[in-house]
Amino acid sequence: MRAQAEPQARDPILLMKGITKVYPNGLVANSDVTFEVRKGEIHALVGENGAGKTTLMKVLFGLEKPDEGNIFIKGEEVRITSPNDAIRFGVGMVHQHFMLAPSLTVAENIVLGAEPGKGIWFDRKQAERMCRELGEKYGLPIDPAARIRDVPVGIRQRVEILKALMRGSDILVLDEPTAVLTPQETEELFEALKSLKKMGHTIIFISHKLREVKELSDRVTVMRSGKVVGTSDTSQVTVEEISRMMVGRDVVLRALRPKAADGPSEVRLLVKNVDVVRDGTHVLKDVSLQVRTGEILGVAGVEGNGQVELVEVITGLSSCDKGEIWICGQDATGKSPGEIRDMGLSHIPQDRMVLGVASRASISENLISTRYNKQPVSNGFSLDIKAISKLGQELISRFDIKASSAQQPVGTLSGGNIQKVVIAREFSTGPQVIIANQPTRGIDIGATESAHKYLVEATEIGTAVLLVSADLTEVMSLSNRLIVMYEGQVVAYFDEAQGLDEEEIGLYMLGLKRQEPDEVIASMMGRPVE
Repeated sequence: MRAQAEPQARDPILLMKGITKVYPNGLVANSDVTFEVRKGEIHALVGENGAGKTTLMKVLFGLEKPDEGNIFIKGEEVRITSPNDAIRFGVGMVHQHFMLAPSLTVAENIVLGAEPGKGIWFDRKQAERMCRELGEKYGLPIDPAARIRDVPVGIRQRVEILKALMRGSDILVLDEPTAVLTPQETEELFEALKSLKKMGHTIIFISHKLREVKELSDRVTVMRSGKVVGTSDTSQVTVEEISRMMVGRDVVLRALRPKAADGPSEVRLLVKNVDVVRDGTHVLKDVSLQVRTGEILGVAGVEGNGQVELVEVITGLSSCDKGEIWICGQDATGKSPGEIRDMGLSHIPQDRMVLGVASRASISENLISTRYNKQPVSNGFSLDIKAISKLGQELISRFDIKASSAQQPVGTLSGGNIQKVVIAREFSTGPQVIIANQPTRGIDIGATESAHKYLVEATEIGTAVLLVSADLTEVMSLSNRLIVMYEGQVVAYFDEAQGLDEEEIGLYMLGLKRQEPDEVIASMMGRPVE
């Protein structure tokens, strides 16, 4: 068999030239952007939220129509007005939020719209055989008969990639592909992407994780404020230089861990033997933990292993079937979110657009949404408009929210600035306990730096922080102590997060390793929980 010819690295496979996109509200998302990708390379596209990279890729995939500019694929000018056009020209896109049908099997999702068979008859065996062979060919093995709702996040991502490859994608766009993966799953993905590159596929890799950009990509293009700042061979630039190009200033890339207390300190949050049952399944099983004054307790785990339910129970968004929640010495079990807030708890939710803000309301309205009935913004009967305006301006300045005024609708801000509004509201009420659930998800390196700084500063004045994050690097670098959750249980506890090995933590996250339950509780609580 003849060896496959190596792809010519210098051949351009994609050229987006002079792309300009202005939205009806006047926002210039892309301004005369020229973006070139060579055949057979892994090309990273990075930038802050609002820099224009997502819009540029939406233009490429036919989800947005540019006001100006041209697209060339394999040297030929093409007109892409829909995803069907993009797919026809060999462009596939794997979105950060997967576009899969949970009730269908892996094979059914992959072949959806191109099902093998005759007429209305679906040849399931052929579909499963095709998908199994496809996975083996590209180093992305899957079980074609498994249902999407039953497989882990890493497998779902493989399905999305295989779905694009099934449709003949030469150019594959991956948007934040490692955001919810363990170190082991990330390593497997990178090996598969390198294999695709050797086969001649071209990959556009969008990520906020600059160390991964350095490890994986051949070249990197940086965008800022809707324009391309520059394109470099990745080997010729440092992580610090890339971040400086993105933000326009030096960025502190390593989070500062809170100082550990010298002696015993007050327990601000106590979760004791909590069970939650949903549809007959234990989504939380005998979970216990405690967070003390001035520390960050990190919660690591692959998404879908009970973290959401744990946060909901603590914050009063749902109730537990068994167990107790105590906040600052007060029994919070079964209390409402408002009652729990009055005990001194603040909550940064994982989905800022669903639970964090009212997008059509102004910045000021969002900032007072948890204190609208309290001084100084209210006298109990009516709102003080001047006090609300003053508070809005103060918090915009203090938390460096980029906005035209406190009256600007939150939904018109960038993702990073929306998150800053949430953080400003939650941190400015003097909380005793902060639940930070995915506090930096989907935000850029500058906003991430700010969020980390605020979390650490909160501990310096005694606040207890429970940090839940799918980003293992984040949770390990910020936390004093660390727990790992798997299938609704705490399977590991570490009294000192500093110096832990990411690979080992990944084994606990995947359920391949676990500590004895009694030992976990005894170590974490200082004594066995009765």
